[in-house]
Amino acid sequence: MPDLLLELRSEEIPARLQRKAAGDLKKLVTDALVEAGLTYEGAREYWTPRRLTLDIRGLTARSAEVREEVKGPSTKAPQQAIDGFLRKAGLSDVAQAQVQSDPKKGDFYVAILQKPGREAADIIAEAMPGIIRNFPWPKPMRSGAASAKPGSLRWVRPLQSIICTLGSEHDETTIVPFEVDGIVAGNVTYGHRFHAPGAITVRRFDDYAAALERARVVLDAERRKDIILHDARDLAFASGLELVEDEGLLEEVSGLVEWPQVLMGTFEEDYLAIPSEIIRLTIKTNQKCFVTRAPGAETLSNKFILVSNIQAIDGGAEIVHGNGKVVRARLSDAKHFWTRDQGDLPDLETLKASAEKFGLDLSKPLDQRMAKLDHLNVTFHAKLGTQGERVSRIRKLAAELGKAVFAGMTETQKVAEPDIARLSEAEFLKLVDRAVVLAKADLRTEAVGEFPELQGVMGRKYATLQGEPDAVATAIEDHYKPQGPSDRVPSGRVALTVALADKLDTLTGFWAIDEKPTGSKDPYALRRAALGVVRIILERDIRLPLLAITRDADLLSFFHDRLKVYLRDLGARHDLIDAVLTPEADDLLMVARRVEALTAFITGEEGLNLLAGTKRATQLLAAEEKKGTVIADGVSEDLLTLEAEKALYAAIRTASAAAAQAVKAEDFRSAMAALAVLRAPVDRFFEDVLVNDEDAAIRANRLALLKAIRAATGTVADFSKIAG
Repeated sequence: MPDLLLELRSEEIPARLQRKAAGDLKKLVTDALVEAGLTYEGAREYWTPRRLTLDIRGLTARSAEVREEVKGPSTKAPQQAIDGFLRKAGLSDVAQAQVQSDPKKGDFYVAILQKPGREAADIIAEAMPGIIRNFPWPKPMRSGAASAKPGSLRWVRPLQSIICTLGSEHDETTIVPFEVDGIVAGNVTYGHRFHAPGAITVRRFDDYAAALERARVVLDAERRKDIILHDARDLAFASGLELVEDEGLLEEVSGLVEWPQVLMGTFEEDYLAIPSEIIRLTIKTNQKCFVTRAPGAETLSNKFILVSNIQAIDGGAEIVHGNGKVVRARLSDAKHFWTRDQGDLPDLETLKASAEKFGLDLSKPLDQRMAKLDHLNVTFHAKLGTQGERVSRIRKLAAELGKAVFAGMTETQKVAEPDIARLSEAEFLKLVDRAVVLAKADLRTEAVGEFPELQGVMGRKYATLQGEPDAVATAIEDHYKPQGPSDRVPSGRVALTVALADKLDTLTGFWAIDEKPTGSKDPYALRRAALGVVRIILERDIRLPLLAITRDADLLSFFHDRLKVYLRDLGARHDLIDAVLTPEADDLLMVARRVEALTAFITGEEGLNLLAGTKRATQLLAAEEKKGTVIADGVSEDLLTLEAEKALYAAIRTASAAAAQAVKAEDFRSAMAALAVLRAPVDRFFEDVLVNDEDAAIRANRLALLKAIRAATGTVADFSKIAG
């Protein structure tokens, strides 16, 4: 069985596109082969900055012969229908078709088509030009003289050569012949463009990969990443430091080099006065370099790690020198931003009205930036007003939320935040308000203007520098959190209050202007904001009446969807969530606790017993309701004639009272345990009692008894929705 080697070599492919492009190539090629009737044992894709490679092993040499039946019209059909059938089947005369009979429909024509198998090379040669021409690059380009012609090849960067060879392990390989825009498939590639630019003739994958290695190209991207990571760690360790690892940067850098050479550079220690976050982002963004620090330290060292694509004869001295010059220039800019952000703005007189509106102190740099943000009328959204108007809305919402958050602090939470627990409600709300009015101020700082990723982080640093309380400074950074399922949730009461207010304002605002997520589109990250609200509420034990706050049932339903996703990710069964979650449920913390209690209860013997008995009663009741059977409004004791129904009624009354009391105390497990005693009287009821009695009054009363079972169990869950 032959192996296929495919390489598409071009000018440099952007690092962010390489992994996906290699995966796309693998899927497109293997799908085309399988669709044509070929099979294969395995396929693996590779990529470097200058090539996409595919290694397919154990490909069948030829597709199997295919027998296909094409069903035609009745033998009595008009000639026009028969002619259409002949064209579809590729027959020249109806005599070439067979006649088959159907007991109901009579005789009809059938064409038996025999499609011979095809050589793998022919299938590949036919499929590859279309795959290459229609490759899903996000922004392909035309190049060369042929680009002026209609239909010319579009590729991410100019395509330079194609390898396509086919052959078994012990036989000579052959070139699969095809051509795309004048580029003819062959068996020649090229190594590192500086170290080994000469032509390399290859046959199959193993000698291809080995030849590239000799030509200073590490084909396997994961191996390049491993080389970079371990060499960087070793280099840092040799200097008594540790590497600050960055998986995203490692992935990007591995896509910039074919022959990774890891070097260490340095910059002046004076720059370490700049916050570490700024240093790291400056060096990462501008030079794609890693930073280092002393083992266990939070602050950085003045040494950085760079990755070169060239094995220089001077050991990399010139490369290090050149990178160092650029790093110093960028850090000089960053230091300038950092220093300027701590100084006064030149137009303080124009900011007095904004300062008065938000209670700002214009002697403080961060307050000045918030006043400037409002004064400039910086737009948040065309239909939702300015950033200043948004901060005003968040202030009002945070004041409302803050009362609930402060009042709901548990003893455990008070122990965790003793400084907050000692405050009065008014003092707490004052901290919340101060955090809100400063939360967006760093949007007007030069550091955040250069590095938007540092929103919140810089606000916290500047707040600390001007003497803001720790709770306020922390809230400025944390109010954006969580920004994804793996991001941490704010822990401080002030921070989580501001975070909730910020996200709820975003959601209610976009719902008000009917800018909701649709399908996979969510340009304003509203799903992320809603999941953030859900996580804060559940992970920090917050009781909030969401419907009263948002005043939008559709938005509440959106929260329910996010809650379901979150609980399912934690392992909750979807049917148990549905059994607890009602359309009007707006206390998400209580919903989650009910699901947790129901999950624990329903897996035990008592829970299974309750489920079995309750489902029998509710299913019979539902069937009678559907038929329109008369059901009494309540149970009449005078109409209870049998001991089994009297015992059931007494058990329902006792269990309902106990369950209601437990629900009121939010002890859902005890509520379910109280209801579990119904199983025995329910079983006896169905054994001894005929529900559909001939007497209409007795029948209606017995159905009311079943309705009472449903109402009693409904205080904790809708058992009809539980599977099993």
